[in-house]
Amino acid sequence: MSYQGGYYPDPNNPNQGYGGQPGYPPSGYPQPGYPQGGYPQGGFPPQQGYPPQPGYPQPGYPDSGYPQPGFQQPGYPQPGGFQQPGFVPTVPHAGPVYDPEDPEVKGFDFTDQSIRKAFIRKVYSILMVQLAITFGIMTLFVFHDGTKLWVRRHPEMMWVAFGVMLVTMISMACCTNVRRKMPMNFIFLFLFTLAQSFLLGTISARYNIYELLMAIGITAAICLALTLFAFQTKWDFTVMGGVLFVAVIVLMIFGIVAIFVPGKTITLIYASLGALIFSFYLIYDTQMMMGGKHQYSISPEEYIFAALNLYLDIVQIFMYVLMIIGATRD
Repeated sequence: MSYQGGYYPDPNNPNQGYGGQPGYPPSGYPQPGYPQGGYPQGGFPPQQGYPPQPGYPQPGYPDSGYPQPGFQQPGYPQPGGFQQPGFVPTVPHAGPVYDPEDPEVKGFDFTDQSIRKAFIRKVYSILMVQLAITFGIMTLFVFHDGTKLWVRRHPEMMWVAFGVMLVTMISMACCTNVRRKMPMNFIFLFLFTLAQSFLLGTISARYNIYELLMAIGITAAICLALTLFAFQTKWDFTVMGGVLFVAVIVLMIFGIVAIFVPGKTITLIYASLGALIFSFYLIYDTQMMMGGKHQYSISPEEYIFAALNLYLDIVQIFMYVLMIIGATRD
């Protein structure tokens, strides 16, 4: 088959050149459709071999010739170039690729308004269930005489409840898997809530109904006011974590001293300081949950941990308010 006085290569004889011209590359080049983009277009078929063109071979091509099957270079293939079977192109990216299903990575998207609002709704839903369980158990201890009598006959149950509360709280605070994996996180939180409610019930049984209602009302008003303040204030309380931790240590030492120096005045001072410190803690934990404009925030995967913090803040405020009321009565 002639072309301008020459012959196309015989498919059965790959070593036959174009028109018998020397310099034609040996077998291994693609057949019909060659040359590809970047090779000289004019003068086809090439005379006396392919003259060297600027830029050929392209960067990443071996000096010994055209890449063999299976050869891969970064960025290869070039536009319009030859693609070997099984070649997987490399796509560069500007930074690390995060898996959205990785729970450790989901927190990076916390600035999304929809994720933040869903996280806050979930935390307050869990908190409301915890408070409802606590209020129900306290009511049982206050109004049911059989429960009061049973607790007095079994004082060891208070120590059992205290041990369960301590173990579950430390487990959720220190072990990430415990507070993140379902249903383990809800089981531990439920056990903690039951143990804490049992202890609050035994304490509430020592007070009359009017004192309890007064303490519950004052605690509810304080928590509502502080929560609204935390949501709308421009002050960032998330930077006060170290100061609040030191304040709790000082309060703990003051409480140990108050055990050995009993008195109404020192009890009132201790209870007032405790209510004040945990009121700041409530603002701190609320803003940590909100995230957004605040310097520090909790990951959306930590909804159990956030609910646990808010629940402990409310319980502590209630206990200190109840202690103040108890210290002022005759």
